[in-house]
Amino acid sequence: MKIAVDAMGGDHAPKVVVEGALLASKELSSDDSILLIGIEEVINAQLNILGGKPSNIFVVHASEVIGMEESPTKAIPQKRDSSIVKGFELLATNEADVFCSAGNTGAMLVGAMFTIKPIDGISRPGIAGFIPRENGKYGILMDVGANADCKPETLVQFAEMASIFATDLYGIENPKVGLINVGEEEQKGSILAQSAFQLLKQNSNINFVGNIEGRDIYSDKSDVMICDGFTGNVILKSAEAVYPLMKKRNFVDAFVNMFNWQYVGGSPILGVNGNVVIGHGSSCEVAIKNMILLSEKIAQSEISNKIKQAFNKVNF
Repeated sequence: MKIAVDAMGGDHAPKVVVEGALLASKELSSDDSILLIGIEEVINAQLNILGGKPSNIFVVHASEVIGMEESPTKAIPQKRDSSIVKGFELLATNEADVFCSAGNTGAMLVGAMFTIKPIDGISRPGIAGFIPRENGKYGILMDVGANADCKPETLVQFAEMASIFATDLYGIENPKVGLINVGEEEQKGSILAQSAFQLLKQNSNINFVGNIEGRDIYSDKSDVMICDGFTGNVILKSAEAVYPLMKKRNFVDAFVNMFNWQYVGGSPILGVNGNVVIGHGSSCEVAIKNMILLSEKIAQSEISNKIKQAFNKVNF
């Protein structure tokens, strides 16, 4: 398996990306390799500083970099030799099994949409996030930022994709799906939530358990939580604040530790023709390592193909 990594992506790249890749290279399966994409001489210089390049790391040259603040829609077509564009090209030509980056999130989404493209039948791909639960496991939250505004039908597709992901990644049979809302009653919430509720209730492909409120997010009422990307991003960022606040007050236990996003590593884009993982822009070397290890797991599971097969059956 070949794991393509954007060596130039992130607030602290390329140093921490190279460091994270070296850490991950020690934990990968023997037949896995890492493709570090970026300015070759810069990456090699970092590898030399850190003791040299191991046999399972390769460098793929890309002369351009898409900055964290650049416009994705302008940068993708204008910087054709950037590390992000090169990563998607490797994915599209099957020269890589998965592509991950802690770089410009918008550029990763635009690159996925226009290079490997959405799976047939998927109206809007989304980003799946991980939310700690009191039972010691993670729940899947979708969408966490790709689609600020959604149609009811899009939320239903999120539920189907996230259910497949929860089953595949965590082995949860028939995962419980909850719709994030301002009340448990069927008639509560926005027009979007009310319309989505009716569609979810009628969908036989998922195990819909109804509305869930903000206080239910960390409970085991649902395994999969569905919402638009605006709401999901607020929830995810709020959760990310828990660990540093608790650590600052010297209050740390097993459940609180699960809020440390660095140990999750990243979030996959679901609904595109390929395995793509987005990391946090401020990732340290440990977060990069875990982003790569998550990418390995996602590629091994072939989640993209499983979603494609499921939606092909629906369309058929």
